[in-house]
Formats: sequence, C-alpha cells, structure tokens
Amino acid sequence: MSQSVQLRLLPEQLEDAPLIRGLLSKELGISANKFEYRWKKRSIDARKKIIYYNATFEVFLEEAIPDKSLKVAFANVDQAKEVVIIGAGPAGLFAALRCLELGLKPVVYERGKDVRSRRRDLATLNKEGIVNTESNYCYGEGGAGTYSDGKLYTRSKKRGDIDKALALFVQFGASEDIMIDAHPHIGTNKLPQIIVAMREKIIECGGQVHFESKLTDLEIDNGSVKAVQINHSWVKASDVVLATGHSARDIFKLLHHKEIRIEAKPFALGVRIEHSQDLIDRIQYHGRLNDAFLPPASYSLVTQVDGRGVYSFCMCPGGIVAPCATEQEEVVTNGWSPSKRNNPYSNSGIVVSVYPEDFPGYENDPFVCLRFQQEVEKRCWEAAGKTQKVPAQRMLDFVNEKVSVDFPRSSYQPGIVSTDLHSILPPMISKRLQKAFVDFGKKLNGYLTNDAVLHAPESRTSSPVSIPRDPETCEHTEVKGLYPCGEGAGYAGGIISAAIDGMKCVDAIAAKYSR
Repeated sequence: MSQSVQLRLLPEQLEDAPLIRGLLSKELGISANKFEYRWKKRSIDARKKIIYYNATFEVFLEEAIPDKSLKVAFANVDQAKEVVIIGAGPAGLFAALRCLELGLKPVVYERGKDVRSRRRDLATLNKEGIVNTESNYCYGEGGAGTYSDGKLYTRSKKRGDIDKALALFVQFGASEDIMIDAHPHIGTNKLPQIIVAMREKIIECGGQVHFESKLTDLEIDNGSVKAVQINHSWVKASDVVLATGHSARDIFKLLHHKEIRIEAKPFALGVRIEHSQDLIDRIQYHGRLNDAFLPPASYSLVTQVDGRGVYSFCMCPGGIVAPCATEQEEVVTNGWSPSKRNNPYSNSGIVVSVYPEDFPGYENDPFVCLRFQQEVEKRCWEAAGKTQKVPAQRMLDFVNEKVSVDFPRSSYQPGIVSTDLHSILPPMISKRLQKAFVDFGKKLNGYLTNDAVLHAPESRTSSPVSIPRDPETCEHTEVKGLYPCGEGAGYAGGIISAAIDGMKCVDAIAAKYSR
C-alpha cells in the first residue's frame, strides 16, 4: 500500500534523510520504522523571502519500495515492415524507438552529421564564423536540442505520455532526477552521449540510421507516398515520418513545389537578453547569493503590449548565447546551459508574438511569416558587417533609444557589434520590446539594467510554417503515408513535446496496419 505525502522543505533540508523521515512519520502518525519512501516530485517556491521546496513523496507502508523504472523492451526488427523517418531530432529518434517497441523497422535519414562530427562544425562556427549549412546548431543528430540546452519541461500535458518520454531518456543514461524535478534539464554537455546510446540501440535492433542524407524529393502517386529521394537517389517508401525541425526551409519549399499543402503559422521573434547570473540569483532569491543549497535561478516573464503577447522563451540559467544560423547570410541566436548551469551568465529569449494576419495576402501565401523571419535575420547579418557577429545593445540604451558605446561582456563567442536595434528590428517588434522591458523591470526589481545586453535576433522560437495533418491518422490531410511530425510541422514546441509527437505518429502507423 502506498500514498503520496506533501511536505514543504527548506533548501538545506533536501538531503537530510533522517529529518525527512521524521517529518513523514509525523505527517502520517506512524512510527518512522513502519514505512519506506522515495521522491515523487519537487519544485522550488521562491515567491517569498523564506524559500521552500514543495516536495511530494511516495510512501510505502510495511512494504519494500517497488522498482519504478519503465524500461522499454525493444524487438529485433531487421526483417520487419519499414518506416522511413526524415530527421534525427527528438521527434525522429523517439519515432524510431517507438518503431522498435511496436515491431516496425525504422530507417532514419538525417541531413546533418553525427553528434561527434557535428561538434567540430560548431567549433568552426563559434571561432571562425563559418556556417556549415548542413551541420550546425539546428541540423544534425539529436536536432536543435542536442547542442542548445536539453530542457525537458513542457506544458503539453494532453499531447501524450510525458513520463514515458522522460523514462526513455533515463533508460539511455539521463539522471533519474528528471523524473522528479518540476523543470527537468539534462544539459548540453550530457545530451550527446544519450543521443548516441539511442542511435546504437536502433542499429542493434535492426534499424538503420544514415547521416549526411538529405531529403531532396518525394514521389506522390494517387495521393499516396511511393518513394523518397535521398541525396538525389530514390528509395521506395510507403510510410514517411517527416520530422525535419523548425529550420528546414527547403523542405517547406519542396512541399509547396509538389503542391502539398502547407500553411503560414504564428511564431515569435525578438532578442536574446543576457544578465549576470549573480544578478538573477539576487533578484529571485531575495538577496541570497552563492547559496550552495539553491540552484542557479531562472525566471518566466509575460506581458501584453498593444494587444500582443511579449514573453520570455527558453530561459537558460548559467548559460551561453550561441550562434544558430543555418545559412551564411543570416544571424540567429539561441541559448544553452551545461548540466551544472555554472557559467557566470544568464540568458533568455524575449520575444513578441507574430501572426500570419500581420501580413497582407496571408490567406494564399504560406511563406509570409517565414519571409519576415528571413528578412530580420538577414538585416542583422548586414548590421554585423556581414559576419556571424551579432548586433547588440545595452538594455537601458535600447529602452532610451541610445546607441551603446561599450559593453560589460557577452558570452556570444563570435563577438558583438554595437547597433541601434530599433533600426534593424521591425517597429512592431522593437516598440513592444521597449515597453515590455519597462514592465518586466517593475515585476523583477533590478532586471531593467544597462548591465544587461540584448543580442538580435531570437527568431527560431518555433516553425513559421505548419504542415496540416489529420488529427486521428496523423497523415497529411492530402497525402496518405506522409506523417508531418514535431516542431517543423507545427505539432511540438520543445524536446519532450517533439518526442511525444514522434511516438504518436508511429502509433498511428502501427494502428493502420493492425486494422
């Protein structure tokens, strides 16, 4: 017999097992030797000066703690029905793992390189400003998440089995803490080996994973997929999971050229702001600094400005601002954190919602939001001297429309260029950001400071194009056997929701054959 018990613990009490057992004993009204317990969930509550953890424990009365691991058994699928998966990001990899579980053979084609080879291209991008258009922060094994943070939090509670997705990460090497923490995080330094373990399991079980293998065409006949063209060579395929990510613009153009329906989709665009982590800790923890019992602090901010949402996105405590362009003539930023989140900087996207309705002719043009995204990225590249340096401005200088003459620092490795961001960001973005920063300064005392640096743009928040599919079969609304999947299709917004969507698409394929 088990039951859940909630306690409020001080940060320094988290590791005090005798104290926790005593508190549980008092809460249950039974002797401390009459039960066993384990952590179930924990979240920090720093709203007041005294900081607590909301802790939930699973308590077992007069019985041993059962094994809670959800380890999945994977079948050998060497001779099974093939499912072609385009993309080896979280959607594609979890689709492949689900294939193994259900007795289908995944054949994965990834345009980029494996994680180890990819690391060299990222080093070249950071140090020399040279973009490899097929191997970068967005393209390659593990997708955008592998080298851009590894945050596993999602609000998509209704999309699928979050615990199963987290448990699969644990099965392949992640800490069990991700099953407990309210905002789980693996870290960019630890994700690559987990991704490699997933790939090795896929191959061990008879699946295939091909790198530097780009989708270049599709054969559609009678409204059904018949083949895919990989690096301009044809491969027969009747079930294709299209998990190409939010930055694969060539795939959107390919679908449009083939007269396969795609649609303009809302997304968000803005800047990536960097504060010192000490400042954010001081603000969020009411002056407590360098506290060994508290993790680096994060924040979540949202406001309405002129009828439009402005909000923080992908907040990275103890992180780095990274160059995430996929073409040479564009500048794109994102952020990441290592597992310990121990860098001296804190960064977050601060973005403004953008809608297709903002642009004339949106009803008949699926690329209106994508073109807007591209135009801003190219403007930033030009403002940075046609390099991978990033246009930057101090926060108060931006609010006061004053060009910054110097900077405190930036973790952005290619370097920064002082720019009036109002001159390169569209007014619908810059004016709302200007007002939002003032509002955020009222919500977090000390946040509005000239020691914070804005890097432009933060533009790859989500796909600006969606690929419509049937909600039941997960197939494209016009093409049988084509399964738009994950962030690139508009059905996910992060690692976990993409992983869940990959599994969902394979469930739909398996259900089709079971019928």
